[in-house]
Order: sequence, then structure tokens, then C-alpha cells
Amino acid sequence: MAYDDLSPEFLSAFPDYDGHETVRKIVDADTGLTAFIGVHNRALGPALGGCRMYPYAGGEADAIRDVLRLSRGMTYKNALAGLPLGGGKSVILGDPFTQKTPALMRAMGRAVQSLEGHYITAEDSGTSEADMQEMGSETSYVVGLHLPQGDTSALGGNPSPVTAYGVYMGIKAAVRRKHNTDSVAGLHVVVQGLGSVGYALCEYLHRDGASLTVTDTRPSILDRAVAEMPGTKVVTPDQIFAVEGDIFAPCALGAQINDETVPQLRVGIVAGAANNQLATKQHDDMLADRGILYVPDYVINAGGVIAVAYEYFARTGRNPFTAPLTRDVMMDHVTGIGRTIDKILALAETQGLPPGRAADRMAESIFMAEKIRA
Repeated sequence: MAYDDLSPEFLSAFPDYDGHETVRKIVDADTGLTAFIGVHNRALGPALGGCRMYPYAGGEADAIRDVLRLSRGMTYKNALAGLPLGGGKSVILGDPFTQKTPALMRAMGRAVQSLEGHYITAEDSGTSEADMQEMGSETSYVVGLHLPQGDTSALGGNPSPVTAYGVYMGIKAAVRRKHNTDSVAGLHVVVQGLGSVGYALCEYLHRDGASLTVTDTRPSILDRAVAEMPGTKVVTPDQIFAVEGDIFAPCALGAQINDETVPQLRVGIVAGAANNQLATKQHDDMLADRGILYVPDYVINAGGVIAVAYEYFARTGRNPFTAPLTRDVMMDHVTGIGRTIDKILALAETQGLPPGRAADRMAESIFMAEKIRA
């Protein structure tokens, strides 16, 4: 296995380079692994962020762009989530459905181990709990591992349901700001994407009396939603942006809020689970100009990273909090996402900022005040 830490001179050609501490390229000829690990900032603690596997059409250049952008985003996410952790991310080049093997994931585990704890990984798009188990055979710096059989109180496992709960709490905060009520009953929520997080979010909303219009590329999951959540309406993916409702919840791919889609939106709130929802920062302003309240994605979808952070602290015997490391305490922490969003939206209003910029300022005030921790 070969490692190469990319130079600042090389990385400065990428617009998303932000003085990242480390961007390591990993090549393992025996397993076919080509990957990048990005550590953006460790001012608050070791860098935590998931491992993504994706067949980047633009090859290594696209992968580098992704790891730069995603690792920086994790610094901001972890800071506003109230975690003593920095930001990092890793990406594997390849199709997770046809090119992933246990040996490849174990090689990725060795790559994570090479950073000696500066980076902690977890599952992300294209990877799973089983992949984390394989990586965990080669490194201790991995989270999102299987829960003990039948133990629903332990820390660990698939963080997606926790992410969904955090998004639900964030939506309630936005509704409180927009409609002066905590209830989503009677509101129409338009949900793009019914993956594990999007589907669980719909269950929360349906249970509380919201009406749903949903879309996904998989007919089977749409059929399931209609059967399990009566009254749910289905539209095609290209129709979802123009559906009239109260809330648009992007829970699929990033960059779905862009020049083409913003004019189509007929909602008062954009709040969902997807990462990097805005194609560019100017779309934060565009939504504000249209009177649409945007809840910054990296704040509202932080439930998953909170879950895996608690797992990591419990497994390593290090508790940075005043409360015990239990699942109930962790879920209370996730509930706090709503309070953080309250503060961001209040700051945005008082300073005349779009919410995304207000969130960035709050995050920077946290991690930029700290020195790098060894």
C-alpha cells in the first residue's frame, strides 16, 4: 500500500482547498483501492467524518474536490453539533455495488490507521455497517459498528434513524420560526428521496399529522410508503420541486437547490437531510430573497455524527461531557439540534444574513478560537 500526502501547492488549484491539514492519497494494488482521506481542522479534537464510496466520473480530480468540500463541512457540522471533534472525510473511488470487496474495505481500514487517530471514520454514502466491521478489523478509529444482538439501549449501529430524528426536530424549529407553532399537524411536507433517513423522517411527520408528497427513483419504496403511510402522494423526481406545500425536505443527492430549482419552489421552508443542498452559496441568498426559510443542512442533519461520536467516546473510555454516555443522553443531545437552529435563525434575522451564512459564522466562532489539539 502506498501513501502520498498531497502538497498545499497542488491542492491550492482546487477552489475548495481551505488550508486542510492533510489530504492523503492511498493506493493498494492488491485490492484495487484508490482513496483519499481529508483532515480539514482538528482545533476541537480528532477529525470525524464518514467514508464515501462513489464512481466519480471525473476520476481522482472529482474525488479530491469531494473530500476537500466534505471534510471542511464536517468541521462546521461538528462544531455546531457541540462535539469536541474536528472535521474529516474519506472517499473511495469505485462503484459500491460492483467493486466493493471485504479485502478492499480492510485495506481502507489500514489507510485510516495510518493517520494514527487524527481521523475517525464512519459509514456514509456507498458504505455500510458491514463495511465498518471490516475496516474495524484493521483500525480502532472507526465507528458505526454493529449493536449487540437485541440491545436497543447501547451506543452504536446504523446512525440513519438518529439523523432522521434530528432532521425532524430541526423541521419543528423552522415551523416554530415560520408559523409560531411546534406542530407539523396539517402541514404539507414535500420529501425528495426515501432512503433510510428520508423514509424514517416521513414516519415521524406522518405520525404527527403532516401530509406527505414524496418521490424516489425506486418504485418499490414508493409503494411501501403509500401502503404504510396512508394519504401519501407520489410524484416523479422532476415534478417534486414544483409541488405546492409548506416544507420541501431534500433527502437525496446534494446541489438540488440551484438556479433551475429555486424558481420552481412553492414552499415556505427548505429543511431536509441531504448534504450540500445548495449548489452554491448564492442560493442561500436566493432562497432568502424569495422569502423561503432555509435550514442549513449541516446543522439539521447532525444527528448521525452525534450518534457515532457518543459511540466513539464510550468505546475509548473518554467522556468529554458532564452527563453519562448513554443512549438517552445522546438522544437528548440530538434534540438540541432544534435549539441550535433557533439560535441560527435568530442571528440571521438580527444581522440581516441568510441562514447558511449565519450558521457559518457561529461555527467559525467556535473552532477558530481553538488551537490544534494533538
